[in-house]
Amino acid sequence: MSADTGGSAGQARPANRSRPFPLILRLLGEDRTSVWAIPAFSIALSLAAAAVLLLAMGKNPLAALAAFLKGSGFLPRPSYAGGQNMATDLLSFLGIMAPMLLASLGMVVALRAGMFNIGIAGQMLASGFLALVTVGYSGLPGIIARPLVVLIGIGAGALLGSLAGWLKSRFNIHEVVSTIMFNYIINYVTGFYINSYFVDPITRASRICSPSSRLTLTGLALGRLRPTLPLGILIALASVLIIRFILDRTTLGLELKAVGMNRDAARYAGIKEGRCIVLAMLFSGALAGLAGVCYYLGYYNNIVPKALPDMGFDAIAVALLGNTSPAGSVFASILVTVFQRGSVYMSSTVGVPKEIASVIIGFLLLFSACNGYIRYFAKSRLEKSTWT
Repeated sequence: MSADTGGSAGQARPANRSRPFPLILRLLGEDRTSVWAIPAFSIALSLAAAAVLLLAMGKNPLAALAAFLKGSGFLPRPSYAGGQNMATDLLSFLGIMAPMLLASLGMVVALRAGMFNIGIAGQMLASGFLALVTVGYSGLPGIIARPLVVLIGIGAGALLGSLAGWLKSRFNIHEVVSTIMFNYIINYVTGFYINSYFVDPITRASRICSPSSRLTLTGLALGRLRPTLPLGILIALASVLIIRFILDRTTLGLELKAVGMNRDAARYAGIKEGRCIVLAMLFSGALAGLAGVCYYLGYYNNIVPKALPDMGFDAIAVALLGNTSPAGSVFASILVTVFQRGSVYMSSTVGVPKEIASVIIGFLLLFSACNGYIRYFAKSRLEKSTWT
C-alpha cells in the first residue's frame, strides 16, 4: 500500500511540472526573451495607463494615438501645407530624434559603468553654445564648419563628462551632485553671455547660426517638396554601432560592465576602477555633446538663454526603456519622440492639452524603472509553477 502511494506521489510532480506555463510569464522570465519582452510590457502598461487617463478626460485613446503618429510622419494627415507631405514630416521627426538618441546613448554608457549622468542637459547646452559662438557665427563654408561643429560637440561634452568622472574617482564626489551643479553653472553662464553679446533683440534668444554650420541641409527642392535633411540622424546611427561594438566586443566594455555590476569585485580582479569611471563619463559626455550640437545647430538654429533642454532628462526614460542597450535605445527614442513630436498636432485635432505627452513619458519612466521587479516577479512565479 505504501509503495503504491509513493509511486502515485512520485508521478504527481512530473504531471504538474509538464503543465504549460502562462505565455506572458515565460516571455518575461526567461533570459532569451526578457530582453525585449519586459520593455514591451512596460510600454503596454504605459499606454494602458494613458488610455485610462484619456478616457477619464472624455477623449478617445485610439484617436489620440493616431494623432500622435500623424504628427510624427508615420500616418498621413488629411491635408498639408505647400511643399510638405508625409515624407517631410518624417524627415523632421528624424531631425529631433537624432539628439534624443545620442543623449540616451550617453546615459546608457554611464549606466553600464554604474554611473548616473544627470548632467546630460548641461553638457548639451555647453557644447551647443561653444559651437554656436565659435563656428555658427564665423561664416565658414559648410565643408569646414560642419566637421568643426561635430568636433567641438565631442570635445566640450567629453571634457565636462570626464571632469565629473574625475571628481568621483579622485574625491568620491557623487556624480549626481557634481553634474547637477554643472547644470546650474552652465545654464546661467551661457545665459549671461547670450543676453550680453549674442542676443536677438526681437526673439530674445541667441542670433541664429549660419546655414553652412547647421547639421541640417535646408533649402532643398525635390519636385514640389521642400524637405529638410537631418545630418544628425546619420551621426546618431553611426554612434549606435560604435558604442555597441565598444560595450559588447572590447575589453573596455567588459571592464565597464564589471565596474557597474560590482566595483569591489572589479577592483579585486585588477580592473582600474577610477580609469573606468572617468572613461565612462568621458564617452557619456561626448555623446551628450553630439546631442547638443545636433539639437541647437541641427533641428534648431539658436539657443534660448537660461533654459536647459528637457531632452537631457527625457534621455533617462529612453535609456531605461531601451533596457540600457544601444539597439534598444533606437526603438525607445522612436517611441518617446513620437509623443513629443506629435503632441502639438494631437492637441490641435483631438483637443487634449499637449502636456499629456509629458505625462505619458512619465508613465514610461515609471514602468521602465520597475523592469527589475517585473523580471524578478516573473521568474519567481515560473519557479513556483514548476515545483508546486
